[in-house]
Amino acid sequence: MESLFGSAVMSVPRKALRKNNMLKKLQEGSCSFYASVGKISKELPVFYNPEMKLNRDISILLLKSISDKDLRILDLLAGSGIRSARFIKELPASKIKEITVNDKNKDAVKLIKKNLRLNKVRAKVFNKDANELLIQSEGFDYIDVDPFGSPNPFLDNAVKRLSRNGVLAVTATDTSALCGSFISACKRKYWAAPLRNYMMHETGIRILIRKVQLIGAQYDKALEPIFSHSTRHYMRVYFRCIKSKTAVDKILNKHRYLLFCNKCMDIVVHPQNKEVCCKKSMAWAGPLWTGQLWDRKLILSMLKKLDKDNAALLNLMSIINAESKLNVPYFFSVPLICKKLRKSCPKQESILKIGKSAQTHFALDSVRSKINIKKLKKFIQAL
Repeated sequence: MESLFGSAVMSVPRKALRKNNMLKKLQEGSCSFYASVGKISKELPVFYNPEMKLNRDISILLLKSISDKDLRILDLLAGSGIRSARFIKELPASKIKEITVNDKNKDAVKLIKKNLRLNKVRAKVFNKDANELLIQSEGFDYIDVDPFGSPNPFLDNAVKRLSRNGVLAVTATDTSALCGSFISACKRKYWAAPLRNYMMHETGIRILIRKVQLIGAQYDKALEPIFSHSTRHYMRVYFRCIKSKTAVDKILNKHRYLLFCNKCMDIVVHPQNKEVCCKKSMAWAGPLWTGQLWDRKLILSMLKKLDKDNAALLNLMSIINAESKLNVPYFFSVPLICKKLRKSCPKQESILKIGKSAQTHFALDSVRSKINIKKLKKFIQAL
């Protein structure tokens, strides 16, 4: 372990580091840093992905908005190191007791030192395998697991080292499995069956949540989602850890199936995956988490602290603020409804006048609604 200025970065091939022209000085938030640019792949894992800026913006906003202070923070798979550097520079000093940044590649640590000195911030930097570091650690209040691919290899030890009332942030980029392009892969990795339809990103994130919760259940840790979002190529969930057998049992009771009727478009939450609608077996996804994806108090706190000049974050938070008021684990596709009704799609604001409905960030042309499909179709037909 080295105590240095800054934060960490993911593995980088020696050849890549020797090619200085591959390193570019970049800016995000309040930080400047060096990172590789170009096509993102496992062959070049030290990279900067500007599409993940929103991911990092949310993590900073969330940490600003929770009441926790003196946090022991772990950036387990630090990527370009920008997340850790921004944590140190942008979070109030009272939030952080210490921040640990990890990468298993020695060459990556050299680049870490470069970025640390550049930003003049301190962090504990480790050059270890992620699971080795977790096993040898005493624990953390916030653990960020942001891998290239599935988070599965890191979940068990991350959950073990998560403190009581701690926050676990998990990213999954293997959306082809979670969204149903590779059904067998999803079953192997996440112990559930996906369904490739208009709701695949929400069913995918709910399958991911259940998998993380099952890992927590083994250690009597109830992992409740406090913020979730699906953006482009990745899914991201923040969990609050409650050490309680009773709380775990309540979590497990919300693992169900979502069943879809391809004819009338009705959706059912059910403990079994065999139901009939319109004289045909319903399509299904699951088992998956059917509880809330967001903590309402946290959402309100985040809205108060939100930088109104951050257009992408403001837009996402506005949509999530509305849909988080509706405790419904599904939504309806307006284009699909209109196709069935053989009519053009009306403006969404007209549809939302039905009440108890909101736009969803999972599919901007769809609506999350407490209104049943029969009434919703009748309302849309009359527009």
